[in-house]
Amino acid sequence: MDDLDIKNIRGLSEEAAAQRLEEHGYNELPSARERSFLVIMLDVVREPMFLLLISCGTIYLILGDLQEALMLMGFVFLIMGITFYQERKTERTLEALRDLSSPRAQVIRNGHKKRIAGREVVFEDILILEEGDRVPADAVVLSCTNLSVDESLLTGESIAVHKVPCKGIMDMHPPGGDGLPSVFSGTLVVQGQGVAQVTATGLETEIGKIGMRLETLETEDTALQKESRKFVINLALAGVLLCAAVVIIYGLTRNDWLNGFLAGIALAMAILPEEIPVVLTIFLALGAWRISQKQVLTRRSQAIQAIGSATVLCVDKTGTLTMNEMSVTSIFT
Repeated sequence: MDDLDIKNIRGLSEEAAAQRLEEHGYNELPSARERSFLVIMLDVVREPMFLLLISCGTIYLILGDLQEALMLMGFVFLIMGITFYQERKTERTLEALRDLSSPRAQVIRNGHKKRIAGREVVFEDILILEEGDRVPADAVVLSCTNLSVDESLLTGESIAVHKVPCKGIMDMHPPGGDGLPSVFSGTLVVQGQGVAQVTATGLETEIGKIGMRLETLETEDTALQKESRKFVINLALAGVLLCAAVVIIYGLTRNDWLNGFLAGIALAMAILPEEIPVVLTIFLALGAWRISQKQVLTRRSQAIQAIGSATVLCVDKTGTLTMNEMSVTSIFT
């Protein structure tokens, strides 16, 4: 490699690496916090659809219809159970994939090359980059031979960019530039080999900064959530008005306000579709199961709603969205 003999590189000592690891933490992005059962339960209950179920169950309980009340409350717990099971199953799968995808790094410590977990790379570590390696941290190339890196993870461009050694200046450049000395965490070495010195780890890397920005995004309600919320509110108002009309008419004509109140509630309950929340949740769960057959994971059921409402997808990054590779489909002689 260009003007640099690996045998003359000492790298960090194990003691210095351990101290930096203790000071700055592991070279990894923080995992998304798992939502507890209580948080999932509150998210489910806050939806007007499920408030309708709970309200109907409470009214049936007050009226003494224990069977109907238990059935509706059972629906609520069924929906919570389906939602909780789906989210936990997806989270466990994502954690397993995250562990499998954690790159191994080849570094020079005390003058010797060694393989370590990518999460143990620290600032100013000397990296040995070879074809097929996943770059474990942001670094500046000190020396290289025909080094090309796929930076589509950061830029969206599927064509690999050529890297050159730095000329004494250890400054980082933005990703995507051809003929620059900077390599970035998570990108893939597709050709050549090189030696690089780490300049940033963990949240200080380019991919870490992207992750921090994503944490600030707020999730918006999907079109289906907005429409169902509007539908339930209108339906509830119609039920209340109808109930009030029945009570007033019954009370004025028969002078029996108690039975009029019971008749109004019974009529209102008859027109309220308590099954809608259950059917909606089951269909969303089935949607998540169907796309899981295509190797796609669904962390939140709202994603199914958003995907279902998409009619046109406009993209220009074909090499990034597809596999950007060819594979053998059949062999013949």
